[in-house]
Amino acid sequence: MRKAFKGTAHLAKLLPTGTVLIFQTLSPLFTHQGQCHTTTSKFTTIGLLAFCSISCILLSFTDSFRDERGKVRYGVVSLKGLWVMDASVKVPDDVVDKYRLRFIDFFHAFMSVLVFLAVALFDGSVVSCFVPKPSEEAKDLLVALPIGIGIVCSVLFVAFPSQRHGIGSPLSRN
Repeated sequence: MRKAFKGTAHLAKLLPTGTVLIFQTLSPLFTHQGQCHTTTSKFTTIGLLAFCSISCILLSFTDSFRDERGKVRYGVVSLKGLWVMDASVKVPDDVVDKYRLRFIDFFHAFMSVLVFLAVALFDGSVVSCFVPKPSEEAKDLLVALPIGIGIVCSVLFVAFPSQRHGIGSPLSRN
């Protein structure tokens, strides 16, 4: 039972909830409720999808730590360690290796984008914008594909959890 709760906590850290909220707020505006009559509305919808996907990627490369005063500091993960956004603070030398860029960070970024795109495929306005009259096979695919992506990504997120506490992720008091 403890492992299930721990896995769910890791999953919640990795899902792009803030990005999805922005997307769900702006999607009806950009797609004109799924009535993309102009090329411009299709391109703005593609732009929204691209912006949100890039957001998922960038947020996967953020982490945080507590400074000597206990204040939470955020930064971007790099090959040399954490690049702290507030340049006046440095990551302690004894934990700098913990904040180096790793392959798993790219894996989580890719999976985060997949989860976001699965959510976008569930959005009726986006689907109507690009596929106004889908065939029965396309409808079946548009239902099954996001569910499949969600299940596979959830299992992989639980199997390969992230140790990152990026922007929007809670950081323990320790």
